[in-house]
Amino acid sequence: MLDPNNHRGSFGEAYVRVLAAAAGLTVYKEELDRDGIDLGVRMPAPGPGFARAVEMQIKTTASPSWAGGCLNFGGLDRKGFNRLAGDRFQVARYLVVVVVPRDTDRFSDMFTSGLLLRTIGYVTSLRDRTPFTDERGRAGTTVRMPMANVLTPDSLRRLVELDPVVAR
Repeated sequence: MLDPNNHRGSFGEAYVRVLAAAAGLTVYKEELDRDGIDLGVRMPAPGPGFARAVEMQIKTTASPSWAGGCLNFGGLDRKGFNRLAGDRFQVARYLVVVVVPRDTDRFSDMFTSGLLLRTIGYVTSLRDRTPFTDERGRAGTTVRMPMANVLTPDSLRRLVELDPVVAR
């Protein structure tokens, strides 16, 4: 059985994979995590050319902090923050935070009418944030994620469909 941190992380990635599948998108994962990206989500190219894609760092929290209509996520260190911040990436990058129950047995429930995943994921871009020059520590990395930024199959599809320059 996975330890609680790995269990939450695995669930967070699976949660995004389910939403991507529901949206008709494909998911890719780099062989090694050397760049702070957990998953990429891509729209299959309709013909010759490049498929549109976004990349995501996926985090989970069982103890969310809410204020002012936002999830205030402090679970990034400066290095992780820098892997998402700024406008220097060719593929748009997003932070996804999946709020999960403390009790891992409550991550999902099966009913005759379908599968229920608990609880909900939020997404935000750090494109407009300035990377840190000193990557040590966590100071200043809290990310405010508006509660309206719920990750759904539709919102995920919209992120991938955006013009790559706008999406970054």
